[in-house]
Amino acid sequence: MIITQIYTNCLAQGAYYIESNGEVAIVDPLREVQDYIDRATKNNASIKYIFETHFHADFVSGHVTLAQKTGAKIVYGPKATTNFEAIIATDNQVFKIGDITITILHTPGHTLESSCLLLKDENGNDHALFSGDTLFLGDVGRPDLAQKGDFSEQDLAGFLYDSLRNKVMVLADDVIVYPAHGAGSACGKNLSKETVGTIGNQKETNYALRAGMTKNEFVAEVTNGLLPPPAYFPLNVKLNKEGYQDVEEVIKKSAKPLTVEQFEIIANETGAVILDVRHQTDFVKGFIPQAIFIGIDGGFAPWVGALIKDTNQSILLVTPEGREEDTIRRLSRVGFDNVLGYLEGSFNAWKKAGKEIDLLPTVSAQFLEDKIKENVLVFDVRKPGEYESDHMNVAENTPLDFLNNHLSEFPTHEAFYLHCAGGYRSVIAASILKARGFHNVIDVAGGYAAIRKTTIERTTAVCPSTIKQTK
Repeated sequence: MIITQIYTNCLAQGAYYIESNGEVAIVDPLREVQDYIDRATKNNASIKYIFETHFHADFVSGHVTLAQKTGAKIVYGPKATTNFEAIIATDNQVFKIGDITITILHTPGHTLESSCLLLKDENGNDHALFSGDTLFLGDVGRPDLAQKGDFSEQDLAGFLYDSLRNKVMVLADDVIVYPAHGAGSACGKNLSKETVGTIGNQKETNYALRAGMTKNEFVAEVTNGLLPPPAYFPLNVKLNKEGYQDVEEVIKKSAKPLTVEQFEIIANETGAVILDVRHQTDFVKGFIPQAIFIGIDGGFAPWVGALIKDTNQSILLVTPEGREEDTIRRLSRVGFDNVLGYLEGSFNAWKKAGKEIDLLPTVSAQFLEDKIKENVLVFDVRKPGEYESDHMNVAENTPLDFLNNHLSEFPTHEAFYLHCAGGYRSVIAASILKARGFHNVIDVAGGYAAIRKTTIERTTAVCPSTIKQTK
C-alpha cells in the first residue's frame, strides 16, 4: 500500500494518491491532473476512483478532467448533486482498491455532503482517515459555507458536532488523520501547520474535540470569530458541481505574449485588471499605473480570489520572465480562466518603451520610528487576530481581506503608512489604494517583524488562541 500526500502550499491544500495492488484512488485532486496520471503510469497501476470529500469552495478540483483522461469513477458522499456522471455513495458504502478498502463516512456540517474516507488496510484494520474539511489538525471546518433554506450556520455546526462525535472520535487513537487543508486556508480558523496527525493527538489538542464538550459549547466556539468567507468561494463550488474546461486548454487560450502596444490597447479597451505578480521588492521600484500587485511567490491564488472576487474578470499579466504559464495555472486553481495575455518582456519592456510608470514609496521601520513622533497615520493590514495579539499603539487595523470596507478611513491628501507582518500584504494593499487614487500611501518594508526591532510602542503580546474574536 502506498499513501502519498501531495501538498500545495499556496492553497494550503492536501490531495492524496493511494495505491494498492495495481489500483489507485485519488482524493481531492487539484485541477492539474497530469502528476497523478504519471505516478500511476510509473507504477504500472490504473486510477480506479476519484474521491471528493465535498464540493470545494477554495479551489477548483481536478475530478472532471481526471475522470475524462483515465475513465476513473468520481465518488461523492450522500446529498451531493452534480451535472456530470458520478457515484453518489451511501453512508458506510465500501469501495475496494486492490487489497484495501475505503468506507464513506457521511459527516455533514462543513457542507451537507461532506464525507470522510476511512481506509482499512490489507488486514481489514482501520488505518487512516481522509477527513476533508470535516476535521483539520487543530480545528474543524467552518459551518457557514453551505447555508440553505432552513439551515443556519448554528444548525450546520450542530450537524458537525454530531458527525465528529459519532463518526470520527469513535475511531482508535492510532488512526492517521489526513486533512484537506493546513494553516493558511480560509476553510477554518486555527489550522495547524502540521499536515498529518492522529485521532488520539486531535482528541488531546483540538479545541473542538475536547472531552465533555456540549453541543451548545461546540456551536458557540466553532462559530465564534469566523470572518466572512472570500467572495469567490460560491463560484468555485459552482465549477466543481457543474464542470469546467481542461486547464491545458485554458493555458493554450491565455498564454498569449503581447507587445507593449497590444498590452496597452487591450488594457484601455477591455477594462481588464492588470495583475503584476513579480516580487514586491521589484514592484515598488516601478510598475504600470493602475496595476494590482499580488506576488506569485506568496499566498497567491487565495489572495487573487479574495481581492479580485469575480472569476470571470478579464486579466492582463505582468510576470517574471519564464513564469507566465505557471501564473496562469495558479490562477486556474481558483477558477480565474479569463487571462487575455501577458506583457512580453515583462515590466522592463514597458519601461524601455518610455511608457508612464508609477512607484510605491517605501521606508524602513527605523524611519517610521522617527516619524511616529510627528503623529503620522499608520494602518495595519494584517488579519484582526494578528492585530489583536500584538500591534503598534498608534496603528489602526484595516485588514487586507476587507480593504474596500475601510476606504473612507484613509486620508486623501495627508501621507500615511501601511504595514503587514512581513511586507507582502502591505504592498498588495498599497497597490489597490494607489489604483483607487490614494497616491499618498507609503509602505513600511519588512512589516511588523521589522517594527518589533524598534522602540515604537506596542501592545502587550497576547496568544491568538486566547482571543475571542467578534464577527
